[in-house]
Amino acid sequence: MMMDDMGAIFREEVRDLLESLERGLLDLKARPGDMGLINQVFRDLHTVKGSGAMFGFTELAAFIHEFETVFDRIRSGDLAAGPDILRLALAAKDEIPGLVEGLPDPEGQRAAILQGLRAIMGGEAVAEGQGAGADEAPVAVGEGPSRLWFRLTGAALAMGARPEIVLDELRGLGATQVVADLSDLPPLDRLDVEACAVGWAMEMPAGVTTAQLEEVFLFVDAEWRLEPAVQAAAPVAVSAVAAATGPATGAAAPAAPAGAAAPAARADQNGTTLRVPAERLDALMDSVGELVIVEARLTELARQSRDPALMATAEQITRLAGGLRDATMTMRMVPMRSLVGRFRRLVMDLSDKLGKPVNFSVIGEETELDKTVIEKLADPLVHILRNSIDHGMETPEERAATEKPREGLIELSAVHAGAEVLIRLSDDGRGIDAAKVRAKAVAKGLIAADAVLSDAQTFALIFEPGFSTSEQVTELSGRGVGMDVVRRTIDSLRGSIEIDSKPGRGTTVTLRLPLTLAIIEGLLIEVAGERYTLPMASVQEIVELPPEKAVAEGAAEFLDIRGRFVPFLRLRRLFDCAGEPGAAQNVVIVQSGEVRVGIVVDRIVGTNQTVIKQMSKLHADVRAVSGATILGDGSVALILDVAHLVGMGRASGEAGAQMREMAA
Repeated sequence: MMMDDMGAIFREEVRDLLESLERGLLDLKARPGDMGLINQVFRDLHTVKGSGAMFGFTELAAFIHEFETVFDRIRSGDLAAGPDILRLALAAKDEIPGLVEGLPDPEGQRAAILQGLRAIMGGEAVAEGQGAGADEAPVAVGEGPSRLWFRLTGAALAMGARPEIVLDELRGLGATQVVADLSDLPPLDRLDVEACAVGWAMEMPAGVTTAQLEEVFLFVDAEWRLEPAVQAAAPVAVSAVAAATGPATGAAAPAAPAGAAAPAARADQNGTTLRVPAERLDALMDSVGELVIVEARLTELARQSRDPALMATAEQITRLAGGLRDATMTMRMVPMRSLVGRFRRLVMDLSDKLGKPVNFSVIGEETELDKTVIEKLADPLVHILRNSIDHGMETPEERAATEKPREGLIELSAVHAGAEVLIRLSDDGRGIDAAKVRAKAVAKGLIAADAVLSDAQTFALIFEPGFSTSEQVTELSGRGVGMDVVRRTIDSLRGSIEIDSKPGRGTTVTLRLPLTLAIIEGLLIEVAGERYTLPMASVQEIVELPPEKAVAEGAAEFLDIRGRFVPFLRLRRLFDCAGEPGAAQNVVIVQSGEVRVGIVVDRIVGTNQTVIKQMSKLHADVRAVSGATILGDGSVALILDVAHLVGMGRASGEAGAQMREMAA
């Protein structure tokens, strides 16, 4: 059972190592001489290989051994990290998950990769044991054998270390006369079953190097020393290897110089991270959401009862629930960095395939979003990136003709803006031809030939199902499904998309996404006796509706907010409510992007913690509502979609501006 658990941990660690490995290989394309990157790639390979061998993934270890040896040659300066090596290395990296899962290779892809690596190395086969330190001189003094002593340290057995595997590897190097060292064995009543109290001593043949021994001890916590078979005044070499326990990442410490003192065992360090299955976090978030609803109910009962003891208890529960909510939401936050690796690989592959050199830069990799948002964000960004390179980026010759650098630029940035995250993908390509988009939309019957559209409205047409400006259907574009997927996915995340493009100068696509899809701070409002919730992150200010605006004047209505005209919407009219509003109405000024819109409501109820409940599929077409929540009295309040309301207000404002121009 323990080995099964450790194998599962190994698989988890391999995912992290592969992300680091791919990131290092992609960085090397831009900085092929960076020794720090080269060493990082080598360490990642070495860790996967050693851990794989420890847990019985022998085919994986053999495959990576040749891969690793190439980078050892790069480290030593015998080879350069050229594009051919990096291309093969990335292909080899893609094969590692299949080797971990034991999948076959019917097309011989792995053999072809190894053949390519050998060809780059001059046709020589890479034999096991060849690599770092293979040509080093023996560490033992004189020509005779050496004496090796070692002991596993810390909670080695608990972490899955197996002394018999270490002994077998040492016998493979020629170890003889293996004797157990029981000098540190405690009495039975003080025996620690997680630690290895037994050491071993043995003779090693002449020619064994410290590098070979470090290879053996790299993936276990151990202290060891190598001395001449005939005891000298001081040990010839001493090494304390502080590597990862079990499958965790790590690298061997360099061997101590000759004449160093005896090594001390590495101090045990408690882990600072804990892997938790995602479904457990989801279950915890659901429970916290229900707790917030119950807390709201308790607060309402305490307010109605006016019992001091109950009110004090409700206040304490509110504080505790708030702390638990914040801690749980923090645990669900994932950095954008987890997505960036696949995008860099995509850009590199498309750049090579289309013959369009592209420099891809990322700003804000550490910006965090809810894990659900991150999971759903990958596909939309892939489609936008593919469009940016395939449609937007010119060939080097076309760029040179317009006095642009031959290498294009794509920049991905992520930044927090209140309770939203703004993700922008910009390129310096040819931009979007608004006239071409309009003509295509007219031809497809999406708009009338005499329709008056702003640039933003025209660009939004590319998100319509089946829309494409490509004249030919290729494996990359032409079917008109990619951007439709983008819009549907962003809509499902309660986000919005904005496109800004200038002909010849490039395009910027901005995604506005909520930080979380679970619990938000809400502003509770009332319209015609019904209560609704607005996300507080979108609320800018609240003002009174001037008396002269109490009666509707027409389609386009504005407020003068400190010298700036702000269009406003009446929710009573929007929701077709019966009856007349009260004498005093309020206007909630909300903002999405750079646009501000006022929303006229009958009454401001207050703020509350809003647990978001998704709407059913039957309500998918209700664009003004993004979800629902349960209030403290058990009733349901709809959560208004601010981005949609702002879009309606902006359209109303643009119509009003056109009317004023015509009147003038």
